[in-house]
Amino acid sequence: MEILIIAEDIKIMCNRRREMEILLTRHGQTEWNLLKRVQGKADTELNEEGIKQAEKTRDYLKNEKIDLILCSPLKRAKQTTEIINQGRNIKVMIDERISERDFGEFEGMFKKDFNYNAFWSYKQNLKYDEAENITEFFRRVYDFLDSVKKEYDGKRVLIVAHAGVSIPVKCYFEGIPNQECLSSLHLENCEVVKYSY
Repeated sequence: MEILIIAEDIKIMCNRRREMEILLTRHGQTEWNLLKRVQGKADTELNEEGIKQAEKTRDYLKNEKIDLILCSPLKRAKQTTEIINQGRNIKVMIDERISERDFGEFEGMFKKDFNYNAFWSYKQNLKYDEAENITEFFRRVYDFLDSVKKEYDGKRVLIVAHAGVSIPVKCYFEGIPNQECLSSLHLENCEVVKYSY
């Protein structure tokens, strides 16, 4: 009887999935960030301050075990990834699903010149002629996170993405809060957060 119990304990341990940890950071500052212009799919580059921020994040993460970096295809995220990965040679994979939300007709506008709060309202769930609908955007990021969980179980993954992407990532792990506008949930430039599956 005792042997059977031990065997069952071993079976349970073998079937248990290892905890997986996600590190998420936003790209460094760009000139459009500084001007408070929405840049969505615009392929802007890091400014001097953004490069310094990425270097600080590199130093902050230097002792962190990272098995893989998943990066947005946009230049500002790729530049940030390159700086963070200096001297480490961690495998980098580009994933379109963590590209910034498409601002469509609002691309390049100043936040004050359109209803930015309504744009980030999950409750209103507004539809636009060109811009990406918020629930569609959330679905895209949630699909990405579901696939990361399946494909990289037990790994430690760094995601380098955008302010907009950091919002559904937070909601995926912590739930969508009962508030009108979700824009306040975003990460600052090169801020790092950790989540566990």
